[in-house]
Amino acid sequence: MLDTRLYHHLVTWLGQWPTSQALQIVGSDRRLRPAWDGSIHPAVGVGSPDGVLLSVPPQRVEAVRAIADLPVPDLLEKLPGAVGFDGWRALRAVFRFTTEPAPLPDAGEWVPVNDPAVPGWLRPFGNEVLIARDEAGDYLAGVGIKRHDPYGNELAVGTEPAARGQGLARRLVAQAARRVLDEGAVPTYLHDPVNFASAKAAEAAGFPDLGWVAYGVFGPEGP
Repeated sequence: MLDTRLYHHLVTWLGQWPTSQALQIVGSDRRLRPAWDGSIHPAVGVGSPDGVLLSVPPQRVEAVRAIADLPVPDLLEKLPGAVGFDGWRALRAVFRFTTEPAPLPDAGEWVPVNDPAVPGWLRPFGNEVLIARDEAGDYLAGVGIKRHDPYGNELAVGTEPAARGQGLARRLVAQAARRVLDEGAVPTYLHDPVNFASAKAAEAAGFPDLGWVAYGVFGPEGP
């Protein structure tokens, strides 16, 4: 049975859920409003083993349906133009979620995003971010929360090259997931299908790969 929080997150984020079609295109005004980072995300999709639901601006539904029968690589190539954002990129990711993070020990502390130790990539997340420091107080790794809606929050993790291989990422992700659950949402985790290090960290933190995928259209700067 699908977790209630995840169900409400997908309905809110995409415009509706579930789908039993191989690919269902739906229009949602959500695609016209600023997302967690203040930018427009003109196409967002989630696929489970039952099918894929792709959410696009209402006025672009027919244009996207016109390319819906293309093989996935061709569809992703043409999707930005179909939603009115030529020059942007469409990406596919593994979509993970959990209600039972791994019982790993905490590895970091929650600090305001303007803390001097917080690196630039974490600052757009706003609010508080989770960081691990070394004995000198220097940043080693961190997690930001993409607060999509009250029901689903996506975690993003990054580790300094010198601190990799120590298990920091998995511990921070599990720690952040527990906070998201305590706040009443379900934590999600997306990563490139070929990012094996990210996949390993997610799995160890209690985010299994259940065969779900996510799709999105992003500007030149990437997600």
